[in-house]
Amino acid sequence: MASRRDDLLDAAIALLGEQGVRALTHRAVDAAAGLPAGSTSNYFRTKEALFDAIVERVPARERANFEELAAHLAPRTTTDLAKALAAFARDSAGRERALTLSRYAILVEASRRPELREKLADSGARVNAWFTTWLRLVGSTNPDHHLHVVGNYLTGLVLHQLAIPDPDFDPTAHLDALLRSLIQTQHEQGSQASGS
Repeated sequence: MASRRDDLLDAAIALLGEQGVRALTHRAVDAAAGLPAGSTSNYFRTKEALFDAIVERVPARERANFEELAAHLAPRTTTDLAKALAAFARDSAGRERALTLSRYAILVEASRRPELREKLADSGARVNAWFTTWLRLVGSTNPDHHLHVVGNYLTGLVLHQLAIPDPDFDPTAHLDALLRSLIQTQHEQGSQASGS
């Protein structure tokens, strides 16, 4: 069961994702959470304290979503992995749209507040570990490099879908082509190196 603090943070995340940083006030969070005026300020005295708590809550919720995906995923082929990543992208731009938009708002804020960068980097470590494992399972011999290529591509896909929604959004084929290309290129480079 979520605590009142978590309920307030989830309301703040929805508000941030739906209306942006400027809409993030204590009073607006109280209203969004359906709680009496002053409830948010009882937990978070300043807007900065509220935002810092959001910075911790967003990755926690994203990790929970990713853990749910990871619990059912042991890809054997690039197509398996592409299907899972496509489902994650659709969910990020659909059901979890406000959460994803909140993450992007936090990333923009980190450009102004360098102290947020370390928190953001730390929050992605577990997800990156799963992702590199999955890349190894589908044949990557350089999963750390491929993690950045595929991860950045996936981020761009989701951002584009958030900005310009396509009702038929299904990036499976594109993700599979990218994964196959990366793995095929590494094998070709390995063959050339061993044949020299």
